[in-house]
Parts: sequence; C-alpha cells; structure tokens
Amino acid sequence: MSRRKKHAEHANHERWLVSYADFITLLFAFFVVMFASSQADKGKAKQVSESVRQALEEGYAVAKIAAILGGSVDDIGKGNAMMRGPGGTKKGQDKEVGKPVAELDPGVAELVPSLEFLTRELEAEIRAGKLQLSLEPRGLVVSLPQAAFFPTGKDTIDPAMYPSLEKIARVIEKLPNPVRLEGHTDSVPIHNERFASNWELSVARGIAVLKLFTHRFGVPAERLAVAGYADNVPVGSNDHEAGRARNRRVDIVILNRAGLMREPAPARPTGSAKGQKG
Repeated sequence: MSRRKKHAEHANHERWLVSYADFITLLFAFFVVMFASSQADKGKAKQVSESVRQALEEGYAVAKIAAILGGSVDDIGKGNAMMRGPGGTKKGQDKEVGKPVAELDPGVAELVPSLEFLTRELEAEIRAGKLQLSLEPRGLVVSLPQAAFFPTGKDTIDPAMYPSLEKIARVIEKLPNPVRLEGHTDSVPIHNERFASNWELSVARGIAVLKLFTHRFGVPAERLAVAGYADNVPVGSNDHEAGRARNRRVDIVILNRAGLMREPAPARPTGSAKGQKG
C-alpha cells in the first residue's frame, strides 16, 4: 500500500486584509459621524471661542455664551424655561449654569429664556461694557453703570441710552414678573442742592428709570418698585476708582418667585378705602 505524500499547507499571507478592511470601515464611519456633528455646530463653536476671548478681556462670559448656545430667537419666554423661548434654549437644558433645567431651582430656571433673549438683543451694549446681565437666585438682573447712563452726581438718563432701555422695557412688558429698580452709589459722600446724601441720589436714579419705563415706554406702574441702597450693597471695592465705578449703578431686577417672596403683597382694594387720600 503506497503512502500519499502530504502537501505542505500554504500560509495565507493575505489574512491581515480582513482586519485591515474592518478597521478602515470603522474609521471611515467614525470620521463621517464626526464630520456631520462638526458641520452642525461649526458656527456656534467659532462664536463660543470668540466669546471666551472677549470674556477674558471684558468679563461677561456667562451671559454671552448662554445666548450663543441657545440658538435662534423665538418668542419671549413667560416663565417656562422647559420650552423654547428667547435665545432658543434647547428643551431641558440651561446653558447659563451648564446643567439640565429640571435640576435647577424653578425660580432660577424660569428666567433663563429671557436672559438669553436680552443677551442677544443687547449684544452691542454688553460688548461695549454699557450694561451687564446676570441670573441670580432672586431673578434676572440688568445692571446699568452710572458712567453709561447718568452724568456724575445727577439722576438724568442719557437720551443716547433710551434705545437700550426700550429693549429691556419690551421684555418686561411680555413677562408676568414684577420688577424692582435698585439704585446704588459708591461710598464717596454727596451733598448739594439736589441731593443731601447718597440715599437720595440712589433712589432718584431708580425713579428716573421708573419714569422712563412708565411715561415713555408704557410699562404699567404697578409692575414696578423702586429701592435705594446708597453705598450699602457694593459689587466692587470702594478703595479704588475702578471699584467705585462698578458700585455706581442702577440694577433692574426682574424678580422670580424667590425674589417675590421678599416683596410686600399688594393691598386688596376695599370699599372703605375709596376717596381716601395719601
């Protein structure tokens, strides 16, 4: 019986092509996904990059980036930050604080859309340092520095700033929230024929904004309140001019529910009160 010779098995030197092809396919799919994602957000990424640069130089990063990430502007938000409002905030996300809106205090979340809308509308003023926006536990704060809005030691508003204040007034009109106009000064005493102290000056500047809102822009007076704090609520040091300049301001505070709890409840009209003066 003859034995058959075994033929030596040929080594498959092309087996690596299978793994290589799989790797190339996965790599291609990965870059396709990355490319598609980058195309949708390329413009926003560029804007965010520019905003960070400006923030480091001018100090208004939070509000600026909040507006950019929000998208397009829709309608004015009316206390429902879970829907698209000003700035087009993505449903369920708060770009101001960087976490889901559902995890925020409801009083903070309710004004996020308005913050984003105002940031977009007042972009030029913010860029120029003429006003600042911030979202605080008590509500949305629009800070008007004295240098941009009032002459030194006076309570008359610069007419050049009327268009900016009108944009704020239009937002106030479309929100149900009450608004408090807070006047602040630095610690340098004032005493002249018009103002006996910083108390009078701080209140007078708040009243000047109130009159402009009600008389010129038609904001209902019952929506507004005025408070004067003189130099008791500084945001900068009164030891140098830069800090004192920051302290001289009027804050327009759009109150949320938490801020409203500290306000006096409006009196209910009664029949016996009719005809009384004062």
